[in-house]
Amino acid sequence: MKKAVFFVFILFITSCKEQKTKQRYLPDSNANINHLTVVMPEKSWAGALGNQTRALLETPYEGLPFNEPQFTLKYLPPKVFTGFARNSRSVLWFVRDSLARFQLSEDLMAQPQTVAKVTGEDDEVQAYFLEENINLFKAVLTEKERKEKIIRIKKSPTKDRDLQKRFNISLTYPSAYKTVKDTTNFIWIQKEIPKGHMNMVAYSLPLSVLNGRIKKRIPEIRDSIGKTYVPGRLEGSYMITEKAYRPYFYKTQKEGRLTYLTKGTWEVANDFMAGPFVNYMIKDTLKKRWMVIEGFVFAPATSKRDQMFELNTILDAVVFE
Repeated sequence: MKKAVFFVFILFITSCKEQKTKQRYLPDSNANINHLTVVMPEKSWAGALGNQTRALLETPYEGLPFNEPQFTLKYLPPKVFTGFARNSRSVLWFVRDSLARFQLSEDLMAQPQTVAKVTGEDDEVQAYFLEENINLFKAVLTEKERKEKIIRIKKSPTKDRDLQKRFNISLTYPSAYKTVKDTTNFIWIQKEIPKGHMNMVAYSLPLSVLNGRIKKRIPEIRDSIGKTYVPGRLEGSYMITEKAYRPYFYKTQKEGRLTYLTKGTWEVANDFMAGPFVNYMIKDTLKKRWMVIEGFVFAPATSKRDQMFELNTILDAVVFE
């Protein structure tokens, strides 16, 4: 492949003065969260280009007990990519062209919409440009899906103010979540789902609790809190961090505050229950505390990616008051 004649061209089409003066009608986009429409010839989808596309975009969603793809791909051949099919919120479109590039556009055929158009003279060239830009594309998709999820949550947000009253923090979450436990320093919020439930817990800890090795202390703290506040179905059972799988640990910031983000799997001591969790430990120097917010899912024998994406989206948008 003559790479010298190829180049990467990234283009974001956003609103501008011309668009303000000349508005055009765009239908509303549609699709489930984290779903992506892929358009390419059937021969390419069945060949190396299709294999490469699936390998790059169906990487496992982080922190789940069993592998589930980060994005669900919906394949369409070019001949049926017309009309309503073009209203998909996220599109990856492969087009044969002498000009090789990766072009990223917004609101091209519907709104809101993200379209990545990959052009090149053959499948090999198109595969090359997709791979070169995959990290950018996935980052853009993830952020767009997060924003879409927030929009959907805000259509029917809770009116509960338990977290504000207890901890002076605010989370925007659907009204389907209900507070099931509220003690002096612990709140448990839950949403029933088919065959299980989604959960959020919040509590505060003194700044001294994280003395020592972070990767050892965070699971120890979780286990202690689980034993005290999160019982299992059987007497003497309680939630702990899964021992067989090492969690993912990240050091980041939340509203300018030092934050330790942990993703992993929980289980119940003395019982057969397990599932994924995401935990934020946020340093609140002003109040001399660690503010901990966590989400976890119990949904045996079903996909958990979408539930964990919802919990991640809610917790990631925490506001300190």
